[in-house]
Amino acid sequence: MSSPEDLKGALAPSGETVPGNGHSPEKSSEGAPSAPVATPEAHPAIEPPASEPSIAYAPTVDNSYGYYEDPQAYQEGPQASVIDQPVVTGQAGTPLPPPSGAGGSGSGSGSPPKEPEPDDDDGMLRMSFLEHLQELRVRIFSMLAGIGIAFVASLTFANQLWLIVQTPAEEALRSLGIVPPKLVIISPMESFNIIWVKLPILVSIFLASPWILYQVWGFISPGLYKRERRWAAPFIISSAGLFVAGGLFAYFVAFRYGLTFLLGIGRDANITPMVSVNEYFDLFFNVVMGVGLVFELPILVFFLTLLRIVTPKFLIANSRYAILAIVILAAIVTPTPDVFNLVLFSTPMVLLFYVGVFASYLLILHRENRRFPWGTVLAVFAAILVLLAALAYLAVTKYGYKVTYLWPFLTK
Repeated sequence: MSSPEDLKGALAPSGETVPGNGHSPEKSSEGAPSAPVATPEAHPAIEPPASEPSIAYAPTVDNSYGYYEDPQAYQEGPQASVIDQPVVTGQAGTPLPPPSGAGGSGSGSGSPPKEPEPDDDDGMLRMSFLEHLQELRVRIFSMLAGIGIAFVASLTFANQLWLIVQTPAEEALRSLGIVPPKLVIISPMESFNIIWVKLPILVSIFLASPWILYQVWGFISPGLYKRERRWAAPFIISSAGLFVAGGLFAYFVAFRYGLTFLLGIGRDANITPMVSVNEYFDLFFNVVMGVGLVFELPILVFFLTLLRIVTPKFLIANSRYAILAIVILAAIVTPTPDVFNLVLFSTPMVLLFYVGVFASYLLILHRENRRFPWGTVLAVFAAILVLLAALAYLAVTKYGYKVTYLWPFLTK
């Protein structure tokens, strides 16, 4: 075996890197043949492990050999290449760490590598199945507590609330010539059950709807990302607003026309209507709650788009099927079988569907970092409102119409 003196004499003075194939340079810089170079084949003691396929050999100052697992990293750091500069540290056959300036291993000043910034998705909470059940129980109890507080407040005004609810029946009976226009009871418990139990429950649901929707959002928010939790306030405000708006539409428009139609069916057949308090409130409850829930259609369309289940383009392309489904749903909710009330129910539902499509389009624009031309749209909308106000003014001042709180809001 060669001694360290033989190795020292065999190395080229320029410190050139010797490839691991055993070939030496043909000539030196002066043109003369270079001295023999020690190779890994000639010295098995410095042969690198077989599991390291990417190896670069370079002589060190003490004429031993070190090898690197990633030679390309040295060419990207402060050292231009391993060939130009000799290795300062390392012993024969030992892997040397990359220099401090190597790409991807540090900043050159000895600072630790920068950790990647936490992703926005890391804010998602992780809960077990039992924790989900515990959270659901807490949310349900919170909803019931809110409804209970609203129920107690509604009991204070139970008689006044009943006078408001029975007003459509009174007006319908009066229009049909029924004197006196009053409801009747069949059993002794009807008045108590309706005025002091069922009616306060219905009113408390509408009063506590923002709190109920807040609890619903609180239950589903742990499964959402941070960027999706910012929809909490818009979800609660819009959902509660649409639910209350649906109940008001049912009370002031849909229920009144439907009730008048139903009570007037047997008038020409010598039938005098006698409406029970219980039957009347059941019909009122079904219509008001059904229309209130149907008015949540824009929220449903928006969340389907938020979950990437549908797109505005898909909704517009298949709008005829959506309109057909809306008409079928309106036929179920409508208390009368006539076409007029069916159109009266289905028209706002179709409009709400397109409101949901518009909200989905705004969501797509937000994802694509585009802006909607709100200035132009609001200007057109304001012009339409001014035109309608001018027409209403002409109808009141020139043609003797009066403004009322009932549809169509202008009567002679």
